[in-house]
Amino acid sequence: MTTESKASDTATNDGASAPFKYLHTMLRVSDLDLSIKFYETRFGMKLRRRFDVEGTRRTLAFLGFGEEGENPILELGQEWDRSEPIVPGNGFGHIAFAVDDIETAFQKLKDDGVKTLQAPGATRKGGAIIAFVADPDGFPIELVQRPKASDRQRNIQFR
Repeated sequence: MTTESKASDTATNDGASAPFKYLHTMLRVSDLDLSIKFYETRFGMKLRRRFDVEGTRRTLAFLGFGEEGENPILELGQEWDRSEPIVPGNGFGHIAFAVDDIETAFQKLKDDGVKTLQAPGATRKGGAIIAFVADPDGFPIELVQRPKASDRQRNIQFR
């Protein structure tokens, strides 16, 4: 029995006909411009929209790889009056990006001064190869290289 879901699996709301669709992840950040630049230059995301919310005294920015509504978005929020530092909480896990060549991607990020948390390594025989880096506020970012069919047949070193 497997617990992995297939791309064709969809969840519905109490039997409703429309499936759930993942929209975005929101992170509070300490320096919005620095975080936007980080996700644009390190991961190739594009700023889709940015605006101030006067009522809650914050600025929101939405980044993604495609058009919002068609693709998931990363929402970054900076609170204007926040004086305490942003720290990743114990309930948040990570965000993840797929890469074709994890060794090259990881090394480039490392060479660019991005904090590395975990070097690339296989999760299980024939499984994905993953690595972790951190954004400017310390939020973990997982890099995932999914195996090709030929890779699944090779003997991959486990962590």
